[in-house]
Amino acid sequence: MGTAITPQLVDIVDTVSAVRRYSSGTSRRLRTCQEERWGLRLECPTPEDPFHDSEVTWLLPEMNLRLTHQRPRSRHARSGPSVLTAARVQREGTSWRTTDLLLGLSSAQGAAARIVRTEEFAAAVAGRVLRTGDADLALRTVHRTLDDLSYYRHDLSAWLTGQHVFEVWPPY
Repeated sequence: MGTAITPQLVDIVDTVSAVRRYSSGTSRRLRTCQEERWGLRLECPTPEDPFHDSEVTWLLPEMNLRLTHQRPRSRHARSGPSVLTAARVQREGTSWRTTDLLLGLSSAQGAAARIVRTEEFAAAVAGRVLRTGDADLALRTVHRTLDDLSYYRHDLSAWLTGQHVFEVWPPY
């Protein structure tokens, strides 16, 4: 069975109304929408997800990354990995636009980060959904980030500190 090729995934966050619009046409009101010196901090409820209460996302434009963590509904549930996704992040006035570059890293506490979404990425490149420049940016971003994370022994919090992001990840 082949991987389905989808059009580029572009999300737009309006920081004034605290609304995130997805490329699918849906939108969601954000619990948190706060500009930081390093980027944009978001938290979005996920009522349709039976296991996760919300999704926390940090947009890191200087690194071409979107950092995501899903908060479990149960306090006793085991926390899943964080995902660093290569993304083109552009600030346009009060809006932030992210283009998902379909390649990323999964980083679980105490384990080495691993590259994820490779099949989806390959299908998008083969189907010319991702332009050559975006594909190159995704590869460079993911490999540079993986190399940097290995320097910090795959400790995402230590890596963020090394990038001058001093907030706790994942947030409480």
